[in-house]
Amino acid sequence: MKKGVLTIGIGLMALALAGCDGNITKQDVGTVGGAVAGGVIGSQFGSGAGNTAATIGGAVAGGYIGHELTKN
Repeated sequence: MKKGVLTIGIGLMALALAGCDGNITKQDVGTVGGAVAGGVIGSQFGSGAGNTAATIGGAVAGGYIGHELTKN
């Protein structure tokens, strides 16, 4: 349960930051989608503090990959 809350929180923060200018682009959606997917995948590894680090690392990596894949 704790992993899911952390992953959802990261996704919501990314979505909020992406929507600051009021125009959500395809690249913003790719970034948020990648961050959520990466966080979910990362949460499957480790335990305790290692699990939290893997979730955050997965979210960061997924966000970056999603951002890059949806560039023009």
